[in-house]
Amino acid sequence: MVSPLALWIPIVVSAVFVFIALMLIHGLLGWHRDDMIAVPGEAEFLERVRALGVSPGDYRFPYGRTTADMTTPEFEAKMKQGPAGIMSVWPSGGLDMGRMMGLWFVYSLVIAVLVAFVTGRTHGPGAESLEVFRVSATVTFCCYVMAHWQNWIWWGRSTRFTVTYSLDGVLFALVTGATFAWLWPG
Repeated sequence: MVSPLALWIPIVVSAVFVFIALMLIHGLLGWHRDDMIAVPGEAEFLERVRALGVSPGDYRFPYGRTTADMTTPEFEAKMKQGPAGIMSVWPSGGLDMGRMMGLWFVYSLVIAVLVAFVTGRTHGPGAESLEVFRVSATVTFCCYVMAHWQNWIWWGRSTRFTVTYSLDGVLFALVTGATFAWLWPG
């Protein structure tokens, strides 16, 4: 066994490498540019949402709070008529990219700590690099990827969105696995 404290170097370095990978994916490659599309008649849509006074939050439409609500003929008619969906409304103002990047780095550190915990509990000092890579990459993959698929199943996220973010997660898993294998204590 190896304590997560003894793995602080691969924890920090893998989080930095994942952050760099994120920057390259979103800034250089741009494969997420088409993950979402504009609402037709965006200006009119935004004006109507403002006029309704919709506050920041997550909305489902048509709305049914319980299973019983969602099985009524009225609800089913609304679903058939459409549109149906989910909408997240953010607070007005600009995107605080610095805050979002900082939170992403903290998130990556938390994942790296989980990776260190699991890999450290399953492998001792001097473990074979390939085995360290397999466990650390698998745990990382689960952390970055699996929730996207439940959002695809339950909340209607697009297949493109889900697949492209899953590919990001595969890259993050490879980067983290390689970092842990490289920096694993001997």
